[in-house]
Amino acid sequence: MSARRPQGVSLRERTRRAVRAELMDIGIGLFSKQGYQQTKVEEIAVAAGMSERSFFRYFSSKDDLVMGKFEDMADRMAELFAALPDSEPIWVSLEHVLRDIVVGGGPGAYDSADLAIDRIVRSTPSLTARYLDKMSQMQRPLIAAVRARLGSPPGDPRPAAIVGAAFACGMAAQQVWIETDYADTFERILAQSMAAVGPDSHLAPR
Repeated sequence: MSARRPQGVSLRERTRRAVRAELMDIGIGLFSKQGYQQTKVEEIAVAAGMSERSFFRYFSSKDDLVMGKFEDMADRMAELFAALPDSEPIWVSLEHVLRDIVVGGGPGAYDSADLAIDRIVRSTPSLTARYLDKMSQMQRPLIAAVRARLGSPPGDPRPAAIVGAAFACGMAAQQVWIETDYADTFERILAQSMAAVGPDSHLAPR
């Protein structure tokens, strides 16, 4: 079968994402410059040229702003997966998605701001628990995409198991990448991580 194109995103949603992205960039810049705890929501809003009330239309808190990138990333990952050929083994597709979302460029991909977010999350205990919870939530759109490709019923645990295993590999690779100060490429570390689990234990679509 041929690759499927992701469904179009409305103009309103694209505008919302653009404003959120700008706020995240401004917020991360201020956090990096003067510290996460020292930066107030009001300062972020002023720097973005909006009121504090307008800020809260896009994020419920400063913590939510930091986590916002991961919400946007979840949708992007599902879109990337849906655009890959149905005939490709699912484990291979998931590796492509994880690789592209971090180093592939384009909307939703990692950049210097995201690396700064990683450092903030890892150095702020209050954010670490939310990050782990967010990683669980992020899997849901991708689980649905995997389930659609497999054509499996709602009670089938395999899509969640496969995506969960892939996420664990991605998080392990990301942690090593950061802790070694990016001495090796993320692609290589991710490939090693996912190979350790073993693609032969996962299903390709029939």
